[in-house]
Amino acid sequence: MTDELVPVFRIKDGDRSKPWYARLGFEVVGEHRFTPDLPLYAFLQRGTINLHLSEHRGDAPKKGLAYFYVQDLEAIAEEFGQEIEHAPWGLEVNLVDPDGNRIRCGRLHEPSKEDGQ
Repeated sequence: MTDELVPVFRIKDGDRSKPWYARLGFEVVGEHRFTPDLPLYAFLQRGTINLHLSEHRGDAPKKGLAYFYVQDLEAIAEEFGQEIEHAPWGLEVNLVDPDGNRIRCGRLHEPSKEDGQ
């Protein structure tokens, strides 16, 4: 196993959040609750990318931010009805989940001959 850093986003309602993340290509690969009436902790995956969602108040700050490098930026922009923004370093789509967590999807500009590379 290689080292990996996995973001954890604070959510209020897993049943509302999981379908939103499915639209971004994530699938739920596991869930945990200590008892049925306690908060949800969900494990999501998209290919080799992992993301955790937690209803536990102390697990993560509200309205977190993660930068997500993707190849299918156009498809994501279309799915969420967002415009692709042209930043100096590349192309981006800014998304906000139902709980205010932000995911900045981006694709870096390829170096060109004009850039001297």
